[in-house]
Amino acid sequence: MKSISLIDLLTIIYVLVDDWYQAKGVNLLKGKPGAKPEFTDSEVITLILAQDYIPYPSETQYLGFIRANYLALFPKLVDQSQFNRRARNLRLLVEELRRYWIMQKGWHDQHRFLLDTKPIPVVGYKRDKRHSDFLGSAAFGKCASRHMEYFGYKFVAVTTLFGIPIFYDLVPANTDERLAAEAVLNHFSLCDIFSDKGFIGLRWQTEVFDRTGNLIWTPRRSNQKLQNTPALDRFLSSTRERIEGVFHEIQDVGRNIERLLSKTITGLMTRVIAKVTSHVLRHILLVDFGVNVQTFEVSSPS
Repeated sequence: MKSISLIDLLTIIYVLVDDWYQAKGVNLLKGKPGAKPEFTDSEVITLILAQDYIPYPSETQYLGFIRANYLALFPKLVDQSQFNRRARNLRLLVEELRRYWIMQKGWHDQHRFLLDTKPIPVVGYKRDKRHSDFLGSAAFGKCASRHMEYFGYKFVAVTTLFGIPIFYDLVPANTDERLAAEAVLNHFSLCDIFSDKGFIGLRWQTEVFDRTGNLIWTPRRSNQKLQNTPALDRFLSSTRERIEGVFHEIQDVGRNIERLLSKTITGLMTRVIAKVTSHVLRHILLVDFGVNVQTFEVSSPS
């Protein structure tokens, strides 16, 4: 086991990003007006994704660190305001990159997935919302498992059993768990979807099966007439631990997804897309290059 320098890590990320950009991404920007920027889109996307691996909570601090120590890699680095604007303008391109990686690795082509939701607060619960960009989009909601009341959204995601987010969405915080799930479940068919008690409901599960062929597997409440077999309950308990582990990684590796400090809907979407794409990239770096971005150590690729 040996360590990897940040220069080497940034170089690997840049090559992965730019190879895709030159082959696929640039075609998605055809017809985009304006001169080609000196600080390239590939450089912007590289820094967007790498930000989740470098422990600076604010974008200003992060770019200051890059400017002070790695300007040789990014000699045309723009100021924070320009970078933020470029990042927002490239958010959909970053999402296309994430989808490309998912397809390239075949992570979508499975039949067992995990489903869960997570609270995303955007404005203090008691703070005045009248002048917030989130008014009319976000909502007041509760997270029963954490006894938490908040104003914001639910992050709903379907992931592989190994924690790769395949589809995800943001819905208002007061959305019923099952309705929130429909935002992502319609992208799957004939799959086994494992989740928790928030998705119990025989009628709803039957409707999902009739529409998509997906089977929703959840624990049963003690007062339900039909109960799972002990073996199924043991398996669901183990998958529940995986679900918690997946969302723990998404939240606690890098910037906390519950504290993205966005002031606008576009800004929030940009940071959520960056967060999820960085999470996918983390697996690619580990599988293909043996790089663990949590420890900056390198082992033999699996």
